[in-house]
Amino acid sequence: MVTRRRFLTAVSVAVGLTAVGGCGGGDVPTVRMAAGEPGGFYDAFARLLAATAERAGTVRIEPVTTAGSLANLELLMRGEVDTALALADSVVAAAPGPLAVGRVYENYLQLVVRADSPVRRVADLRGARINLGNTGSGATASGEKLLRAAGVDPATEVTATHLPLSDAATALVAGRLDALLWAGGVPTAALDIPATMRLVDLADVTAAMRDRFGYLYDPVLVPADAYPHTPAVRTIGIANLLVAAPTLSDTATAALTDLLVGHADALVPAEAAGTQFLDVRSLIDTAGIALHPGAARVYRDRHG
Repeated sequence: MVTRRRFLTAVSVAVGLTAVGGCGGGDVPTVRMAAGEPGGFYDAFARLLAATAERAGTVRIEPVTTAGSLANLELLMRGEVDTALALADSVVAAAPGPLAVGRVYENYLQLVVRADSPVRRVADLRGARINLGNTGSGATASGEKLLRAAGVDPATEVTATHLPLSDAATALVAGRLDALLWAGGVPTAALDIPATMRLVDLADVTAAMRDRFGYLYDPVLVPADAYPHTPAVRTIGIANLLVAAPTLSDTATAALTDLLVGHADALVPAEAAGTQFLDVRSLIDTAGIALHPGAARVYRDRHG
């Protein structure tokens, strides 16, 4: 479970947290959105959404740079942001509290090792030095579950670190790490896998993840050449949710939801074409998290 202590620790080391504002002038509401690390999908999505909102003129979105899901949810709990992007399993663990605006896309667990590594499956990580996501990211919690599903104790059988993605990639190349785990879109711009690196297939632990930790973990495929010269690799997908504070006005939430529904094609980073999509069918699949009334109204008015 994600404890408040863990949330507070996450926030204290959040990457580059920007200042956030209150309501904008005039009749256009301002929505502060906790996003993620620069170079990751949360950051790219939030900025695309902010640009789309600026053109639409119905809501103003202020992206906030953070370390990821856990930090985002804590900021939401503390009232420092109005909305947050987070992995579904992080949201479920933090409930009650956030209300869903929509399911925006799928995060892929990506376990990266050097090409010459003996690690072929998660169980081979015993004794390894592994970066389990940045402190404050959802990968920290999901990564521990992944290890447990493979029979590896994350507390005693690996040496875990929690570096930002760029620092972890540098350490892996330099041989200071044996593996890194990233939870993000495919491909992730900041995760430039060179010929000296490879993704580890996670198919052998997918069923165990679902059996032990619930239905939120889906078998997905990283397509061949998603990263240059990489083969297709089976891995685990976790839904990303855009969630809101219950105190966010119905008007602001409805304007935000209208953007998701009406501009879906513009809200997927270009490099991810073919691996991510947005449509109404996926938007309302919010992993059991109740919809914000403003979002529910939009979906009901548009689609019954």
